[in-house]
Amino acid sequence: MDFKLTEEHIMIRDAARDFAKTELLPGVIERDEKQEFPKELVKKMGDLGFLGMMASPEYGGGGMDTISYILVMEELSKIDASASVMVSVNNSLVCWGLDTYGSEEQKKKYLSKLTTGEKLGAFCLSEPEAGSDATSQRTTAIDKGDHYVLNGTKNWITNGSSADYYLVIAQTDREKKHKGINAFILEKGVEGFEIGPKEQKMGIRGSDTHSLNFNDVKVPKENRIGEDGFGFKFAMKTLSGGRIGIAAQALGIASGAYELALDYSKQRKAFGTEICNHQAIAFKLADMYTSIEASRHMVMRAAWDKDQGQNYDLTGAMAKVYASKTAMDVTTEAVQVHGGNGYVKEYHVERLMRDAKITQIYEGTSEIQKIVISRGILRD
Repeated sequence: MDFKLTEEHIMIRDAARDFAKTELLPGVIERDEKQEFPKELVKKMGDLGFLGMMASPEYGGGGMDTISYILVMEELSKIDASASVMVSVNNSLVCWGLDTYGSEEQKKKYLSKLTTGEKLGAFCLSEPEAGSDATSQRTTAIDKGDHYVLNGTKNWITNGSSADYYLVIAQTDREKKHKGINAFILEKGVEGFEIGPKEQKMGIRGSDTHSLNFNDVKVPKENRIGEDGFGFKFAMKTLSGGRIGIAAQALGIASGAYELALDYSKQRKAFGTEICNHQAIAFKLADMYTSIEASRHMVMRAAWDKDQGQNYDLTGAMAKVYASKTAMDVTTEAVQVHGGNGYVKEYHVERLMRDAKITQIYEGTSEIQKIVISRGILRD
């Protein structure tokens, strides 16, 4: 086992760390309050290559490995999880999905613009009655010969109003159940496509989250991804990799909260000494650090499996369920270490605590991850 990062990994990590501190940190509290994320920062992330890291260089991607990607995700998430979830969706779900399963024409037309940040992508699977149960798609895509007609609603879509291209999962033949589901590329602005109001969220408030409505939307046949009936498999394969990205996001949120708590404990005094010298606080820090390191190894293992071409369903699920729990535990303790100041926005930990919760929900809830894990170990 080699736990050392390559020089390239370190360079990429440091670039992300510098961007997070110099570009994301200023204004992060205001963005959270206003539920806004400025387009100029998205463009800067594209210019740095953060939006198409794993995609083929042929289509403008970075051609990097998954380890590089999770290093960037962790560093961005330490400061602003709203920024990192944009990076996660565009990389893991949209660019990777198109690069792996899209046609040559689709890659040239859409992927080459997504990898550079010229355009932004969204992944549309969840519905009001089809969250964890992704097979229960109510959105329909009726085959009309040379095109499909989409009708339905998608919920909780990251980049909902700011995306240019949408990967939409819909049911074409209900009798075939999951084998009757397809995935489509939809462009913003087509007739019948409406963007609903922005969601008022507890955390990742800078992330642009909306519901989407499709009313007799025509989608050309060439915009279907893969063969007829491939949509459910496409969604599950992309989500499996997406879980690694969200696990890295959870790791970053936990790491950011821990670093703030550690620094604060060395400055804050109580009973005549810095509070880090009190065993009650020192033990909290020890538990936080241990959980973070364990999470980091699990996330790295899942990323390594993916890079080696091995099955990463199990390790990805384990990484996400463990790292997301770590994020909740560590951010809660970070607030506690800060005492009353932890409840105040200017110390940042309360925002990280609010951001942490979603990592246990999206891209497969913790309960869904445990189904994946239990099936994996029982199958063996």
